[in-house]
Amino acid sequence: MISMNKITFSILLVILIPSIFFAQNNKAFMPDNDKPKKIKGYELVWHDEFNYNGKPDSLKWNHEIGFVRNEELQWYQSDNAVCKNGVLLIEGKRETKLNTAYDSLSENWRLNRKYANYTSASINTDKKASWKFGRFEIRARIDSTKGSWPAIWTLGVDKPWPANGEIDILEFYIKNNKQSILANAAYLNDKNGPLWDSTVIPLKYFLDQDPKWVEKFHVWRMDWDKESIKLYLDDYLVNIIALEDTINPDGFNPFLQKHFLLLNLAIGSNGGNPENSKFPIQYEVDYVRVYQKKE
Repeated sequence: MISMNKITFSILLVILIPSIFFAQNNKAFMPDNDKPKKIKGYELVWHDEFNYNGKPDSLKWNHEIGFVRNEELQWYQSDNAVCKNGVLLIEGKRETKLNTAYDSLSENWRLNRKYANYTSASINTDKKASWKFGRFEIRARIDSTKGSWPAIWTLGVDKPWPANGEIDILEFYIKNNKQSILANAAYLNDKNGPLWDSTVIPLKYFLDQDPKWVEKFHVWRMDWDKESIKLYLDDYLVNIIALEDTINPDGFNPFLQKHFLLLNLAIGSNGGNPENSKFPIQYEVDYVRVYQKKE
């Protein structure tokens, strides 16, 4: 649930974002092949520029397989994630996939669906790389086709969800009946469910300012330290999560532990019904960079 303070913040954000945010720039339509920039006081501790051909680097990334979460429509498989032309391309496809774990008697939605009608990919750094605090920069281009639900997010390494903490640097899906850009964090409430701290901006706002907004790459950023999580879109602050407030009922703060990173394109569920959508749906990630403050 969005608090009144968050709603007010979202309204002020829309009012205050200057028009330069939407300036036409040919480079915005292309992958950025420059070397990672240097940031004063920080060092680059991990990155993937995706400037190679083939599968994502297996030393850095894991693949999720099958039906995973949220009763989404897609079957995750590694075939739908490929690096080419300087980007990681994750494609959502309309194709039939047999559920290898099918059980007609099961009440579990992951098992009682015989087929998937869509495929996509989800990759993560779990047990390969995780970080506590830092600046995370991810340049990406999303697809606004109905049914599309791309995300850049993190999960804490300790405890089950949502007690482990979730940070959504980017989510794009339908909220309040409108396709929207979201910046969220979730932790555990006193009913053993998620407590959300969210900012929601309708996609229409961006398109009204720049009709080509979806055609461009944008930089999603997280600045995270022991006091707060600040989420940015193209250098404009979208949401601030104060860590003094993100404490689970047992006293554990899930944002004072290491988190690993996930990149995925879900189909359906919160993304909307893709039945009449044009496929493939494409989600492109130009680079992922993690900086941490120098000792």
